[in-house]
Amino acid sequence: MSTTPSTGAEVFIEEEKAAATEQLERLLGNPHFSHSRRFPSFLRYVVEKTLAGQQDALKERTLGIEIFGRPPDYDTATDPIVRVTAAEIRKRIAQYYQDPGHEGELRISLPAGSYIPQFHEPTPDASLTVTPETVSGHPSALEGGKHTPPHHHFWRGFAVSFLLLAVIAGGGAWIWQSQHRSPFDFFWGPVLKSNDPVLICVADQKQYSNIALRDANDPSHQIILPDSLTAVVSDDLVPIVHVAGLLQANGKKYGLKAESATNLMDLRAGPTIFIGAFDNAWTLRLTGPLRYHFINNPEMTELGIVDSKAPASTRWMLNRQQQMATNNYKDYAIIARFTDSITGEMAIVVAGVARGGTIAAGEFLTDPDNLAELMHAAKVAGNKKNMEIVLSTQIIGGEPGTPKMEAEYFW
Repeated sequence: MSTTPSTGAEVFIEEEKAAATEQLERLLGNPHFSHSRRFPSFLRYVVEKTLAGQQDALKERTLGIEIFGRPPDYDTATDPIVRVTAAEIRKRIAQYYQDPGHEGELRISLPAGSYIPQFHEPTPDASLTVTPETVSGHPSALEGGKHTPPHHHFWRGFAVSFLLLAVIAGGGAWIWQSQHRSPFDFFWGPVLKSNDPVLICVADQKQYSNIALRDANDPSHQIILPDSLTAVVSDDLVPIVHVAGLLQANGKKYGLKAESATNLMDLRAGPTIFIGAFDNAWTLRLTGPLRYHFINNPEMTELGIVDSKAPASTRWMLNRQQQMATNNYKDYAIIARFTDSITGEMAIVVAGVARGGTIAAGEFLTDPDNLAELMHAAKVAGNKKNMEIVLSTQIIGGEPGTPKMEAEYFW
């Protein structure tokens, strides 16, 4: 392998390309990758571009456009699909090489903070090196006064050693995986590993009003007709798209259903993700018994989140009149992941007091840095299965800022 002085790109000879391509196919044929559609596409793309000397093309925006079909001007800050996918691929590559039987293979890696893969020759393990002296000098080469061919003892001993190594490696891989879970797998793993499809239950609004329709013969001409509609608030579409994108990137089947059309049988069919709070009755029902839950006054002018252990506190409250008048306010949200006692299925809540809070909650759950912070808090609390988090975000001109963890509870 050499470097082109003009571009700094690595140049691979044909033998190196062939070896890397062969190893790529081994990786993609393994269950760590073969059960997904997005991961193989991503890894194949970056490897082929690197072998072709086109490392300059491996930028986050370019990958988002070429692999995930994002528009050229998409916002990489609010749509972290490339970073999330790369983090998961790094984890799966590590798992692949931890599995027994891959010790002698060419190693493909995707360094943290980069989308340019690297290729390394395997490191020889001296403990498995066999020489004529180690075979002929085996203390059990003589049995019952008869000479037993040394290779019989070697293969018998090798088989025992191999089984022992496999057991140790398998246990080591399990320990490594449990201690080195990615932040993404920490939160989303229980949902992605479920055999059932995921339901996204979205807040909806019944609209009884007029609708403007375009004339097919003259699109500039609008016709106003009475109609009744079921609409989704546009701000809720941001977390819906983020969550749906993550599920799709991991090859997870999912469905989308309005809150008003969702019934208990739907929730018993598999994991459900609930988007929105005060316009989603299911969210309010599910979070009502939790430590942190939504509250409001009878006039719906004061809305917020309360800690059941400090019910008199108003620190997470929002004045709706201020919100509507200024569009500058502090919003709050609840993120929760728990097993619902009624359905027995995993429930995930992504819900803000106002619209900005829901957007911030969706951003939090698709950002590796935010999930890493949550994973650390969970570890300190004893790695319990269920969790609930209160977030805050500053809304300026209707746009939410960075989400911040206000409180968390694990059980």
